[in-house]
Amino acid sequence: MMTVLYRGSVAPVLLWLMLAAPVLARKNEKTSVADAARTESVGAVRPAEESPKQAASEPEKPRVVYTRGGLRIGRQGESRFTAKVNGRSQIRLSSPFQSPPRTLSQFDRDDEYDIRFHRARFKMDGQAGASWIQYKYEHDLVKGRLLDLRFDIGPEWLKLRIGQWKVDYSRERMDSSGKQQFTERSIANRAFTLDRQKGASAIGRVGKGSLWDSQYFAGVFTGQGRGVFRERRVPRSADDGSPMWSLRYQWNPLGGGVALSQSDLERLDAPRLSIAVAAAGNRSRYTRFSSSGGGRLDAFVIGLPGQYAIRQKLEETAFKYRGLSVQHEWHWKSVLDTVTSLRTHMRGSYTDVGYFPNEFHRKIPKQLEFAGRIAFVDPNIHASSDTIRELGLATNWFFYGHGNKLTVDIGRYSLLDPNGVLRSTVGVRTQWDVSF
Repeated sequence: MMTVLYRGSVAPVLLWLMLAAPVLARKNEKTSVADAARTESVGAVRPAEESPKQAASEPEKPRVVYTRGGLRIGRQGESRFTAKVNGRSQIRLSSPFQSPPRTLSQFDRDDEYDIRFHRARFKMDGQAGASWIQYKYEHDLVKGRLLDLRFDIGPEWLKLRIGQWKVDYSRERMDSSGKQQFTERSIANRAFTLDRQKGASAIGRVGKGSLWDSQYFAGVFTGQGRGVFRERRVPRSADDGSPMWSLRYQWNPLGGGVALSQSDLERLDAPRLSIAVAAAGNRSRYTRFSSSGGGRLDAFVIGLPGQYAIRQKLEETAFKYRGLSVQHEWHWKSVLDTVTSLRTHMRGSYTDVGYFPNEFHRKIPKQLEFAGRIAFVDPNIHASSDTIRELGLATNWFFYGHGNKLTVDIGRYSLLDPNGVLRSTVGVRTQWDVSF
């Protein structure tokens, strides 16, 4: 792990912040206590004509504070530049395989019992120069790659988002991997996510808190995945490739909406509901995307520039109320091979349900949550015996919200073979997720 850290371009900064933050926090705390004592001895209120020396003894809020949420630099509303800096790691034990099987051959894999740092991230976000300019930076310390670098410019009702980030398309993918109920996203995510792209998007929110509370997202991207410029992979000919476009509309009919975070940790006293629809399309050599960039679905190969024309859409619902959380998506996707003129239609879905039993019986620890999942992916709706299904159960123990939690989940994955025989296997994962 340390070898990976020293390879990252931000490793020295991260290590310095981790070591210096507690010291700075204690220094600020001692300074505040001493200043408060001096203030009390002089009096609660000073007239305007007091000397600079007396005025200097008034306590000030620290500009650098280390909290459980990470290192905070600057004071919101007062500083031109603010930053919240933190790291996150996920230690995961998987058995008998690292990732769920998707094809018949993968059901016969040898034992892949595995324990590793599955994720380690360095994050920083805040405002740059003004409250209406927000930024976010995220770096993968395990594989040494830039994940997010984006800027949001403008008021809440109309912002310009530019840079590289997860396309605002599907909730499950936009939810941080550190704010999930299961150790990993459902099997539907791999087939339908747009993942990270470079581009620009117009986003906004209107009618906040009202019956017509709405959020919209409209973006144009390179369509080549994370870390790749379109010009390096696709010729400039108009016949080869096209930018990716994405549209999303979200309605929050009960006011407030559901935040991009699974589990009802807040135990909301009033129900929250979000309903969304989205659509996207692009033409490239790729049929799927991930944090590694452009890739392919199992039935395809990496094609020629502009070989695959993709159209996809989704319907999505999220709900939270008094410890209960429900999250659901339906996906449709078509892939046209412009070389062979063959079109493949896909569909998939998942539903996650979580509940804190402490809401039902107060003697049950409030840190305990149970969750269930059902999901499927049909890679070709015109073919039979190829639908992959997932049935999962999970339990979470929240030491400190999503910032420090232990998750254990078990999943059953099944697929029919050409003879109509059901093949299935069971996987177990245990994960400790901690932010600092």
